[in-house]
Amino acid sequence: MKFSEQWLREWVNPPVSTDELVEQLTMAGLEVDSVEAAGEGLGDLLVAEVVSVDAHPDADKLRVCRVDAGQGEPLQIVCGAPNVQAGGKYPLAPVGARLPGDFRIKKSKLRGVESFGMLCSARELGLSDDHAGLMDLPADAVAGQRVVDLLGLDDALIEIDLTPNRGDCLGIEGIAREVGTLTRTPVNTVAIEPVSATIDDTFAVDIQAPDACPRYLGRVLRGVNAAAATPLWMQERLRRSGLRSLGPLVDITNYVLLELGQPMHAFDLGQLAGGIRVRYATAEEPLTLLDEREITLDTDTLVIADHDRTLAIAGVMGGLASGVTDATADLFLECAYFAPEAIAGCARKYALHTDSSHRFERGVDPQLQGRALEHATALLLEICGGKAGPVIESLSTDHLPAPAAIALRKQRIQRVLGMLPADDEIVDILERLGMRIQSSDTAGWQVLPPTYRFDVAIEADLIEEIGRVYGYNRLPSVPLQGALDIQPLDETAHSIDRFCDILAARGYQEAVTYSFVDPDLQRRVNPGLTPIPLANPISSEMAEMRTGLWPGLIAAMQHNVNRQKTRVRLFEHGLRFWSDNGDTRQEIMLAGIVSGSRLPEHWDGQGTGADFFDMKQDVEALLQYAGQCTTLEFMRGQHTALHPGQTACLQDGERVVGWLGRLHPQLADSLDLDPDTCLFELEYSTLSHGVLARFSPISRYPSIRRDLAVVVDAGLPAGELAAAVREAAGDLLQELVIFDVYQGKGVETGRKSIAFGLILQDYSRTLAEQDIEGAVTGVTDLLKEKFGASLRD
Repeated sequence: MKFSEQWLREWVNPPVSTDELVEQLTMAGLEVDSVEAAGEGLGDLLVAEVVSVDAHPDADKLRVCRVDAGQGEPLQIVCGAPNVQAGGKYPLAPVGARLPGDFRIKKSKLRGVESFGMLCSARELGLSDDHAGLMDLPADAVAGQRVVDLLGLDDALIEIDLTPNRGDCLGIEGIAREVGTLTRTPVNTVAIEPVSATIDDTFAVDIQAPDACPRYLGRVLRGVNAAAATPLWMQERLRRSGLRSLGPLVDITNYVLLELGQPMHAFDLGQLAGGIRVRYATAEEPLTLLDEREITLDTDTLVIADHDRTLAIAGVMGGLASGVTDATADLFLECAYFAPEAIAGCARKYALHTDSSHRFERGVDPQLQGRALEHATALLLEICGGKAGPVIESLSTDHLPAPAAIALRKQRIQRVLGMLPADDEIVDILERLGMRIQSSDTAGWQVLPPTYRFDVAIEADLIEEIGRVYGYNRLPSVPLQGALDIQPLDETAHSIDRFCDILAARGYQEAVTYSFVDPDLQRRVNPGLTPIPLANPISSEMAEMRTGLWPGLIAAMQHNVNRQKTRVRLFEHGLRFWSDNGDTRQEIMLAGIVSGSRLPEHWDGQGTGADFFDMKQDVEALLQYAGQCTTLEFMRGQHTALHPGQTACLQDGERVVGWLGRLHPQLADSLDLDPDTCLFELEYSTLSHGVLARFSPISRYPSIRRDLAVVVDAGLPAGELAAAVREAAGDLLQELVIFDVYQGKGVETGRKSIAFGLILQDYSRTLAEQDIEGAVTGVTDLLKEKFGASLRD
C-alpha cells in the first residue's frame, strides 16, 4: 500500500516527524518498505505561461515560444511538444535547473535558435509515464510560482508492506485509524452525507449467490460528463499512490478505493439489460475483460451479469463491453461485499491481480459499502455533474459476517506477553482500537471487535493487539518458566538415529527420497497394500503415495548405477502410506538396498560380491542392538519383488514385520540392475522397543566346546536346527555357532552337512565328561528324531 503523507495527515496529524511516523508504523506491524520524496529534484522548476508561439525558421516540428516565468522579460524557449499553445501554463526548467536523473539544463541552440530553458512533460519530471506532450498546469497557476508549491510536492510517499490479515489498512482511513491509535491523536473522519435522489430511476439487483455476495448496493446516475477533467488534486493523490489517471469516472472509483479501502465499479448503463444478477458462471462462459483479454470462466467463478450476458468477474475485473468510455452519459454505480472465500484464488486462476481482488481476498468491512457509495456519488456529481437515483440494496443478513464477543483473560495476557499492563491501560488500548468492552470482572473482559477488524476473532488476536499498541519494545525480557518435572526414561526405547548410525558404520549411506512414487514400479514391488493416489500429481511418475520404501531406493540405485557407481549401499527411514477400507494409514519403516562388492576395492585381494547373507548380517546387527535377536525369527518367505529361493521374512510370532532378500531376477533385468542386488525393509516399531540389557556374571569354571556335523535335507533351514539344538542342550549351552555348510562329495544328493560348535559351561561347577556326553547325546537324538539327521562320518 503506497500513499501520500500529506493525504494521511489530512485524516490524522500527529506531532511527529516523518521518520518518527515511519518508525511507529513499522514497530506496530505495518512495516514500511520505502519512503521517497514526491518532488525530489524538482525544486528549480517554475510555472511558465506561454505568451506567443511562432514557427521555427529551420524545423517544421519545432516552435519558438516566448514564455513568462515571473522573471521580468519573457524567455525564449524552443519546444517540440505538439500541445504547446499561447496562454497555456506548463512547467519550466530554466537554465541551471536540475531535473531528476541529475540532468542539468544549459543554454543551447536548436537549429540556430537560442533556447533559455525547457518546457517539460510529466515524464521528464518523473511524475508519470505520459510524454505525449507538455504537462498542463491549472489555469489559475501564477507564472513564476514554484511547481513544487503548486502541486504540493513537498510530500513523502510511504509504502507499507501489509501482512494478509491487515486488509483494513488497505485504505487511507484504515492507516489513519492505526496512526491515531498509536499516537493518541484524533482522526478527522471525512464527513459523508447521503446524496438525495433527484430522479426515480432504478436498476433491479438479484443476488443468486448470497453466501458469496451477501450485500450488493447500486445506484443509477444520468447525465454525467465523462469528458470532464479530473481535478489536479485527485490526479496527484492517485499518482502518488501508484495509479494513473484514466478519466473522472474511473478515477473517482479508484480514489474511493484508496481512501476508504472499498473497491467499486462503474457500468455504462446503456450497455446493461434487464437488471443485475450476482451468480456463479456457467460452464465455459466467455468474457472479454477490460484489458481486452478473452477468457473462459469456470463454474466456481462468481460473476456480475445482466439478463443477457456476463459483465464482470466479481471483485476482480470488469468486462470490456459494459465498461465506461468518454461517450458514457448514464452510469450504474455498484458497491458490494464479497466473501473472501469466494474471491480468494480467483484472480490467480485467470493470471490476474488487481487492486480490487487484492482487497476482497483479504477482506473488506461488510458495513462500509453504503458510505463508499454515497462518497463516490457526491464526487461524481461534483466533478462530472448529472443526477442521481435512489440507492438500491440487496441484502442477505444471514450470510453477512458479524463480529462475536471474545473473552479476554488477564491470566492469559500475563502468560503470552510476560507482563500484565494495568486494567485501565488495557481498556484504553482496546477502545482506541475501536473495540467495545461489553462486560468485565476480576478475571478479564468480554470484548466486541469492530466490523472493520475482521482479523480479530480469538483471544490471541486481542493479546497481539494489546502487545502491538503497548509497544513490543516496552515488553520486559522475562526468562521462560516452566515446571521441570523429570519424566521417567524408557530404557528399552531406541532412537531411529541410533539405527542410522549402525547402518552408516557398516558402509551404508542415507538416502532421502520422495513420498510420491511411480505407480507402475510400486505395483511390481509392493502389490499387497492399497496405494493412495494423488489428486494433483507433479508428474505421472509421482502419482501415488509410497506403500513402502523400496520404490524410492530402487530409483536411487538406478540413478547411481547409471552414473557408473559399481558399489552402492543405501538406507532410508520414513513413512509409508496405504488405504485401509477408505482410512489412511501410515507407518515408519527402515529399509536398505545393496549392490556391488562386499568390501571396497583393496590391494590385498579381489572383492567378492555382496549377497543375501551379507544383508542378513546387517539386519542382525540392528536386531542385536534392539535386543530382538531371540524374539524375532527369520523364516523362509515368498515376495513378488524378491528371488524365490533367496527370500526371508522376519516374524514376531505369527506377524510378519520385515522382509529381506535378493531382487527378483526378472525385476532386476527390467530395471537394468545387478541381479545380485539385495533389499531389506523393517517396521521401525518392532525395533523401537527392545529388551533391557542385564548383567550376567562370568563363570569361574572352564567352558567346553564340542563340534557336531550333521547331515540333513538340503532344504531344511539352519535356524530350525539351531532352535532344536538350544532346546536339547538346555541351560548348559552358553553359545552356539554354525561354522560350516557343505554339499558335495561324501554327502548324498539332496542333503547337506551343517557343522555346529557347542560351547558348554556351568556357573557352579566344572563339567564332567558324563555331563558333556549327556548334552551332546540329547542334541543328536533330538535332531535325528525331529529332522532325520545323521552324524557325518
